[in-house]
Amino acid sequence: MIEQFDAALDRLAQARQTDPRAPSAEVLEAARTLLPAPPGLDALYARVAQIESAGVFGNSDWGQPAILQPALAVRSLRHGDAATTAIEALSELRLLAVTVGDYFHSGISAEQAGHFLNQVMALNLDLLSGQMSEADRERPDGLSAIVLSLYQYLLDKLGYESILESLVGEVWRLLAQRPVQTDSIKQMIIQIAGCLFNPAIETDGMHRAARLVSALFGPTRGSRDDPGLEIYSQRLSTMDATALAAEAADFAHAMHGTGLVSSYHPLLLRYLRGQRDDLLPAALGLSSTGNEVLRCYPALVHTLIDEAIFPETSHAVYGLALLLERGTLFTPPVATSLWRQLALPLSAESAAKLVRRFGEAQPARVYLLAGIISLLGQPLGVGQGNNPTCQSVIGVSMWAYNDPDYLLQLVARAARDDGVLTRFEGARVSSRSLEAGLAKEPPLDVDAVSLILVPHLDRIYMEMARLCGQREDDLHRWINPEFYGWWVGEGFRVVVSIQTGKLDDHAGFIRKFYVSYHPYYNGNLPVTHPQPAGIAVTDSAARFVGRHAITILRVALDLQGEMRVYFFNPNNDSGQDWGQGITCATQDHGERPGEASLPFAEFASRVYVFHYDPLEIGDTEAVPAAEVAHVVELGHTSWAADL
Repeated sequence: MIEQFDAALDRLAQARQTDPRAPSAEVLEAARTLLPAPPGLDALYARVAQIESAGVFGNSDWGQPAILQPALAVRSLRHGDAATTAIEALSELRLLAVTVGDYFHSGISAEQAGHFLNQVMALNLDLLSGQMSEADRERPDGLSAIVLSLYQYLLDKLGYESILESLVGEVWRLLAQRPVQTDSIKQMIIQIAGCLFNPAIETDGMHRAARLVSALFGPTRGSRDDPGLEIYSQRLSTMDATALAAEAADFAHAMHGTGLVSSYHPLLLRYLRGQRDDLLPAALGLSSTGNEVLRCYPALVHTLIDEAIFPETSHAVYGLALLLERGTLFTPPVATSLWRQLALPLSAESAAKLVRRFGEAQPARVYLLAGIISLLGQPLGVGQGNNPTCQSVIGVSMWAYNDPDYLLQLVARAARDDGVLTRFEGARVSSRSLEAGLAKEPPLDVDAVSLILVPHLDRIYMEMARLCGQREDDLHRWINPEFYGWWVGEGFRVVVSIQTGKLDDHAGFIRKFYVSYHPYYNGNLPVTHPQPAGIAVTDSAARFVGRHAITILRVALDLQGEMRVYFFNPNNDSGQDWGQGITCATQDHGERPGEASLPFAEFASRVYVFHYDPLEIGDTEAVPAAEVAHVVELGHTSWAADL
């Protein structure tokens, strides 16, 4: 078989001399037959240089290894067709050779290559046991065997320790963003736990990994051995006041320190309810602010615990703590709305959606109530999953952050009446009679509130666009103030002309953005309310991917004295690489949990459309010409290269 591969590789090398786009299908098919076995992998590894020089990776993203993304590599390996899986496997063998020093590649360093491979393997730790899932086994052409063989080959060469460190770092990075949805993170921690307790794997000194496992499976003295819910409940009944106080403090410390909630934590809260209500503030880790809210609304908080806090909805404990810390209940309509939600009957359709998504361990209304608690506590933790619903999700986040009683009104109508009613320029708009919007299929990988509400919002947003008809400017100018709220700025700028599709005074657009949002040029005015904006998203090679809706939250100096834009991105992970050295930060630059940030100029280079207050705007001529030229150049050499 290796002779067939060598012959195919020679033919490709000769063909590429006259036709740079000559297909590599024959080489990839020959490689596929070699990849499932270690001798074949050894042979291909030894030919990495010839594979590269023959042009197998040419005319594709694999030709630029520095821009490759670990998450996409996992998808290529485990979900791609035969050719995609083969070229990804060959690329990773190449990066292995770069990592260990057997091959030099001008496009990626050994350190970069090793980091990439560690991340890929960390995301495939479920293969650690050598077992394949049913989905893996069902793949045709022996592709699952390729993945398993390659993974074990890389593992043997690089070892377990660096992989675990990479996975642990990734989990902590995601947790810093404090997402509402933590199921996938918990799955990664389960994989970490399996490694920590595997005697064949060296894990000495992995304290950050142990802390994650402890926070989830045993954060207190009474739960440290992960005894199971039933036994832990029995232990609670035997604890004295001192032991209960220690349990409360330990649970709160683990929860606020990691953003994770152990399934044992709800059992403690439910046990304290009615017996030791005085320990609830400690169990929730409340400051004086949160404790004061609890003292003002004890009946409501106690009822929320009784009705919504269970092991199956454990993350709502964190949401409840943050809801109290934010003082949300001091807005009078919120408490009233939550009492209404507690008694709200769900429609058959809403209940069925919740059961399909969350199961039947608890009634459907419990999952929705828990989801509301989480969202009100963590308004920047909501994500759109794998759905094209960014406009709707930033609305859900914005209202939870800024107008929670309006959000609760929308949820009540969607859950009870299977419809949301609003208005656009005086016209009544109801979601009940509308076709699906951008999301043609019901979302399944989202939180409970988004599951029920976002499909209705998606339809309404699209209907508002239809009602606009043909107008002389981008339709978001009229839709956004009607859809999101009165606080959306009446001023509006879009960088591309809707008549020509070309850039329209990009420099003037940037100047207007600076004097609207940059404190040095707008009279030091803060962002009072979250403002929707559109960005031109690029990949790690700075190539245009598409337009995307985000929310500008604030603009401020970081600890290093750099002016940054802090924004909410509804993608599940806000730490994105947009190329040109522009990487969205989610921590270490003064970000609050759930925020992403960029230096002002870098963010401005990706802005596509924004709103502003025309009565509060600075002098456009005060913005330095060099700064404007720099921002314009970043745009022209990335997403706007062809405009």
